Amino acid sequence: MQYPALPEDYPAEEEAATEAEDSERLPHTELNVLKGHEGAVLVVRFNSTGTYCLSGGKDRIVRLWNPHKGLLVKSYAGHGYDVRGVTVSQDNSKFASCGVDKQVFLWDVASGRFIRKFRGHDSTVNAVTYASKDDALLVTAGYDQCIRAWDCRSRSLDAVQTLKAFKDSVTAVATAEWEVIGSSVDGTVRRFDVRMGRAYTDDLHHPITSCALTHDNLCVLTACLDSSLRLLDKKSGELLASYTGHVHGSVQMDCCLTPSDAHVVGSSETGEVLYWDLVDSRLVRRFPAHAGVVTSMAMHPEGKCLVTASVEGTIKVWE
Repeated sequence: MQYPALPEDYPAEEEAATEAEDSERLPHTELNVLKGHEGAVLVVRFNSTGTYCLSGGKDRIVRLWNPHKGLLVKSYAGHGYDVRGVTVSQDNSKFASCGVDKQVFLWDVASGRFIRKFRGHDSTVNAVTYASKDDALLVTAGYDQCIRAWDCRSRSLDAVQTLKAFKDSVTAVATAEWEVIGSSVDGTVRRFDVRMGRAYTDDLHHPITSCALTHDNLCVLTACLDSSLRLLDKKSGELLASYTGHVHGSVQMDCCLTPSDAHVVGSSETGEVLYWDLVDSRLVRRFPAHAGVVTSMAMHPEGKCLVTASVEGTIKVWE
């Protein structure tokens, strides 16, 4: 697959960027480069305190890093194929990973051993997240067009609930109290109220590769394959804003928000990272991050830094 070359010149946006950073830090200066993966890195996520981050990719290994010092802390081997998703428990003692081998691994961080494997998806598991503050429940999104929930405290290895409504691969999943939100290649964002047994659908008419909730849980941010990020009101489905200026037309890429929800963060197939003002959709900063596609990103819980992962096999830390 051919990717667009990095542009040599970038528009002058310093005035807007300076104004934005007066109210909130927008990390863009390279601090560290984390090297160790062989092949593309497909996911990177911080732990709850932002002290460490986890990554996974084509080499089937999950790696634990201290991004602030640029150090590899530990490696976790067990997956048979690509690792597509990772999530860390609130107490930082456990994490879960998923991937092309159709399995969900629950790991003990300190010992490096997996606690159990959950099986039930019929194909690649694209994403995983904890769904409760007590870390009792995991939720996964699969290529098999469904979302599954897993009880980490039960001895059963089977899913406790399966949500089937999608018509294509489910690319991402997020949770808020009794709600589960999933995005799909079928162009929809579906919200499931598991307490009331109801499902709601918003059709964006373009394949969606990622979704993220604002920190107040009121809105859903989506990354669509028409080179646009879209912000939806979670309850009504109303389109609140669109963010453009990047290239996103053929590969899976991530999106996130700054801790205050004041800025939207996205990436481009040209290797750039971009920041937009959430409310007025202005592009306030863009910078070249990687030579290849930026596949995944995560913002520090306090906004101190941003980590980005790329098909070139590196993870970069920005402050």
